[in-house]
Amino acid sequence: MNYGEKIIRFLNHLSLPMELPDGIHVMNPYLSEEVRNAVACFYRKFFPDNTPRTFLIGINPGRFGAGVTGISFTDPIRLEEVCGIPNPFDKKQEISSVFIYKMINASGGPKEFYRHFYVTAVCPLGFTRDGKNLNYYDLKELEEAVTPFIVSTLQEQLDFGANREKAYCIGEGKNYRFLKRLNREYHFFENIIPLPHPRFVMQYRYKKQDEYIKTYLERLEI
Repeated sequence: MNYGEKIIRFLNHLSLPMELPDGIHVMNPYLSEEVRNAVACFYRKFFPDNTPRTFLIGINPGRFGAGVTGISFTDPIRLEEVCGIPNPFDKKQEISSVFIYKMINASGGPKEFYRHFYVTAVCPLGFTRDGKNLNYYDLKELEEAVTPFIVSTLQEQLDFGANREKAYCIGEGKNYRFLKRLNREYHFFENIIPLPHPRFVMQYRYKKQDEYIKTYLERLEI
């Protein structure tokens, strides 16, 4: 079984084994047949081998990116226009995806980028409260509830074939602090390097996005 098939199997079998705090709902896009089809096309196209990848680890899926397509930091527009995978999803952009794919294109395009990198999330399922995105770390009781799930799914993904010398955390704040703390206990990677979160860049440093893309390329050494 190659890298892509391992990812597809992993995503298709994701489920949250614990109850969540009141008012919080899990977002599992992989229950949708349309998402499963898109995921299969994507990972079979870009991960048809068993070459180890360096991990880029985001927070958790959001409602307009991976929550729609099932693919981290990939909205329906980027999935179709950049990755070449037609899809039935509403063609709405997600600003983090816009930044990530500008960076990917600057690195040589998705085929070259995904030969070396695997983009995932600390928590592979997302959360909502009152119809809005909720990060796993936004509530202490949610973070504590899902930590065993986070640990087990990260360990499972390492078995796909990971560069254990280093990984990159997308987000320099709470996501990085949580992942670094977890890594001290479980030793997933020898080193975790933080990257500015694309949403921060696009919301608050939009005019300097080219500088942040350069920062990504320098830290990723591509």
